[in-house]
Parts: sequence; C-alpha cells; structure tokens
Amino acid sequence: MKVGILTGGGDVPGLNAAIKAATLRLIESGNEMIGIRRGWYGLLHLNPDDPASISQLTLKLDRGVVRTVDRTGGTFLHTSRTNPANVKAKEAPSFLKHLIDPNQPSARYDFTDHVLRVLSSLGIDALIAIGGDDTLSYALRLYNEGVPIVAIPKTMDNDVRGTDYCIGFSTAITRALEFIQNMRTCAGSHERIAVIELFGRNSGETALISSYLGNVDRCLIAEVPFDIEKLCDFLLVDKRNNPSNYAMLVVSEGARAVNGAVFERGEADAYGHRKLGGVGDYISEQIKALTGEHTMYQHVGYLMRSGAPDALDVMVSNNFGTLAADLVLSGQTGRMVALQGGRYTSVPLSEVGGGPRPVDVDALYDAERYRPRIRDVANKPMFLY
Repeated sequence: MKVGILTGGGDVPGLNAAIKAATLRLIESGNEMIGIRRGWYGLLHLNPDDPASISQLTLKLDRGVVRTVDRTGGTFLHTSRTNPANVKAKEAPSFLKHLIDPNQPSARYDFTDHVLRVLSSLGIDALIAIGGDDTLSYALRLYNEGVPIVAIPKTMDNDVRGTDYCIGFSTAITRALEFIQNMRTCAGSHERIAVIELFGRNSGETALISSYLGNVDRCLIAEVPFDIEKLCDFLLVDKRNNPSNYAMLVVSEGARAVNGAVFERGEADAYGHRKLGGVGDYISEQIKALTGEHTMYQHVGYLMRSGAPDALDVMVSNNFGTLAADLVLSGQTGRMVALQGGRYTSVPLSEVGGGPRPVDVDALYDAERYRPRIRDVANKPMFLY
C-alpha cells in the first residue's frame, strides 16, 4: 500500500512522534509512506499535472527522514487551517480559478472533487489524518466520499469526542502550570491581582485543569459566563486573605461576560472561527476600574504549545501512531484512535461529527464561585474532563 499522512490545525507537541511511529510501523510491513505537507492545504493546492507541485507538497517518508523528528515539537510536515470544502475565491489555487464565478467574489467553493482526484493521482490507498475537531471533520467528509481514513486526535484543549486524551494536552497543561506558578513571584512582589489568559476556544478544560493543579483563586472558563462585579468581589477577598497580599485569576480565551460576547477579531477562517484573545486584558482593566487595585495581565498563548513534548505526550503520540498504522494494515478505516478508561482503542470517525466536547461543569466546576470543584475523582479519566 501507499499510505499518506498529514497534520492540520494548530500545532502541538507530539505530532512528529506520531508521524514517526506510524511511518516506521508501515514501512516495516513493506508499505510506502507519503507525507502531505501543510495539511488539507497541500491536497487542495497540489496540481497533479505539475511535477513541481507534487515535489513541493509531498514528501516520501522513510527511516532516515523520520529518524530525529520526534525530538522536537511542532510538525515537520507543516500545517494549515484549510478546509477544501469551504474555500474563498481569492484563496483558490490558480489552476482552479476557472471554476470561480467572477460575479460572486464573496462566494465559497467546495473543492472536494479536486482533493479526491489528487489522492487518486498520487496512488494513495489510505490516509492518516492528525488533527482536532476541524481537521477531522473534513477527514470524516472524505471518508464518507469513499477515502479509507484513520484519524489521530490532537488538540491542547483535549475536547475531541470519543477519547479521554488528545495529543498535546499534557504538555500544554505542564507549560501553563509552570507559567502560573512563576507569575506568583511577580504578583506577590507587587501585591497585585494577576490575570493569566490561556488558549481555549470552546472548551475551558485547559484553563480549568491548570487552575486546579495550580491552586489559583479563581478561574473563568468558556462554558460559564461571568459577572465582572461578582468576580471583583471574590478577588478582593482572595487578595486580602492571602498573607502575601495578591490574587491569581486564570481566564480561558473563550470566556465571556454575562450578556456579553466572546472577544474575537479578524476575518473568519475556513471553519468559521475568528481569532480569539483579549478577554483577559478587558478583565484586567475592569478590575482596575471597579476596585482601584493594580493588576498584571499575561496572555500565554502560543507558548503553551511550543517546544518539545513532555514524556506523556511522547508516549501517547508513539502509541497513537502505531495503533493508527495497525488499523490501516488491518483494513479498519473510518476509525479514530483513542484512549478510553486508560486503554488504547479506536472509535468510529463519526464521533467527531458532534463537535468539540465541553467541560462537564456540574462535575468539575463551581459556576457560582468561579473556581474548579472536582466533586468526585473516583472513576474519572486521569485528566478528568
């Protein structure tokens, strides 16, 4: 077989380890591996009639190519947030411009037929797609079109349905926890209220688990709107009760005030998402205005998913890659590798059709006091959720 592999969406530590594990498993069984560069962008922009395009957007993978890739974070195949089923006219590849209606400059186009032709022209017998909800939603589309696909879940938000764990989550929590604890020295030295904003669009799990492990005073998640005056009252009490006279607040970037909107900016991407960020800055300014207290605001952002993976992400990535390859070898496509109950397994790819999995607020969060509250640890997955 000739098997393709790609990564899509935001990068996380562990992607390279998964690519390496899948590649070694498959080539040791006498198969050929082809890396697709830049995720779904690569398949959209590849022109089967142009050898230069094929050379630029694909890479033959062998033991030598993947030998050291697992030592670093990110994805050496590169990534994108392209959705071939929802392409703006201005972003269509030049060789497909003849399909664009000049009278509808704002129209969007579905180039899935082109992607299917590319996969056929490359001789791809099966495809391994590594990504989060958005990337895997298009993988599901291709599977429904007849493409044999196996998926590997990755996202620092850990919100893909059907699995207890997604590649990148452990490292993101490790990074966030380190930054939170480090901020205590500045907040304590200056006797301020620290506001730390973390990534987390639809799910507040990263913020919640980081806050739980870091014992922060208050935490705002995407699932529960907050009352700014109530929040300020809590933080004043927290600061007063702290012998070092400071307080810590962690905010998910998708958090919003009661009757308010999520802080978004820019144009929507191919999956309908605009860039998030700024809610922490808003809250910081509101705290100053309403309480007179000095604050310090830190947006951690991309640092949460930069650098090499931690040991847990290396382990899961290796095993997810190996399991994905085994599914391909056994002809079990239309599946997503997963961890459930502490054991490696697979689930139907259709699981991702339900969208991101939100935090179980009733089980994990005190919506009245804006802080983690794990009501029962027994029988919960290792990383809760």
